[in-house]
Amino acid sequence: MFENSQYSLSRRVKGSFAEVVEATRAGLATEGFGVLTEIDVKATLAKKLDVTTRPYVILGACNPGLAHRALQLDPAIGTLLPCNVVVAEDESGNVEVATIDPKAMFSVVNRADVAPIVDDVRERLTRVLDGLVR
Repeated sequence: MFENSQYSLSRRVKGSFAEVVEATRAGLATEGFGVLTEIDVKATLAKKLDVTTRPYVILGACNPGLAHRALQLDPAIGTLLPCNVVVAEDESGNVEVATIDPKAMFSVVNRADVAPIVDDVRERLTRVLDGLVR
């Protein structure tokens, strides 16, 4: 699903959809991220459009310390927060977890002083993804 994206990082994960969502939440917490928002895309599309889709959840994750540092440098960075993390199931029942690649997302900021924060966020999100692969 996400493997050819130039703006996301992803991993295919073994387990049920619900198990992977919970493991993703736990991995994010381990790396200092809280989940501020959760969008159940499947439920929303069913309700709003009366369509049936595969399970797909968007978690809005934020690491408060890193967000604070970035916002101190540039308050407009808030338009790029939180980092979205997607857990999705394909038609074959495979579950994939993907997150925005912070380097791609923050390339629009084009500020050298933000780069260390972006690198830290990317390393943490990569560890979350790697920790999900068993």
